[in-house]
Amino acid sequence: MVNELVCAERRELRGRVEKRTSSVGERNLYSWIKALAEFCLASALLVVTLPLILAAIVAVKMTSRGPAIYAQLRSGRNGRPFFVLKIRSMTHNCEAQSGICWSTKGDPRVTPVGRFLRASHIDELPQLWNVLRGDMSLVGPRPERPEFVTTLKKVVQRYGERLSVRPGLTGLAQIQLPPDTDVDSVRRKIAHDLYYLENLSFWLDVRLLTATLFLILGIPYSIRRALLALPEREKVERIYRLSIRVKSDDSDFKEASSPILNGNPVVSLEPA
Repeated sequence: MVNELVCAERRELRGRVEKRTSSVGERNLYSWIKALAEFCLASALLVVTLPLILAAIVAVKMTSRGPAIYAQLRSGRNGRPFFVLKIRSMTHNCEAQSGICWSTKGDPRVTPVGRFLRASHIDELPQLWNVLRGDMSLVGPRPERPEFVTTLKKVVQRYGERLSVRPGLTGLAQIQLPPDTDVDSVRRKIAHDLYYLENLSFWLDVRLLTATLFLILGIPYSIRRALLALPEREKVERIYRLSIRVKSDDSDFKEASSPILNGNPVVSLEPA
């Protein structure tokens, strides 16, 4: 009985792979259309939100020392490094005291103004410029710091596949899951990133952009998922576990623990 279930799961996964392979041409075409459409949309959004960005910059400068906007090195498509822009929501140069670690709930490094900027996602708006530059997409996996990508590739299977597309300002993982707190949460994010890559389409991007707006407006996850027919978290994670099971005999991969990720996890200071 167990063998029959495993075989059925393997057939399901092969079917998904074959479907993905057969539509490579369509995906390449959509990638060009997506880039053009996002450039136009990002341009409009940047113009509309510019007063909001300027107001946030003034608020940060008036309430804490240091630059209001900072650039942080991240890994882009195929691992190409680029500088992502954000409005500063933490105290200036806080890494000098805390080191690089995941931000937690109630993080004392976050300023009062920064808490509002994070909750409203206004701190992310300068990344529209990254979209115009071609560093990022509006929708896609969140970019990670390059110094951590190598480590995460070792401890999270299939992590490197998320680098096959431009990182996004928003995405399935970002709207379905909370910020990373440990390696298991990164695995859940990867499951959603891979689901997005395997189901990339215009309709999915439209739903994710709409879901992002709903998130900013405070509409609960259950309502967003029901209205926009978003995939269930459990389904997405089951597909990921299935793909790992099928590839479990890959001798090149080792589920190794890393001192960098044990105890106090070392990752991006600004969570995805």
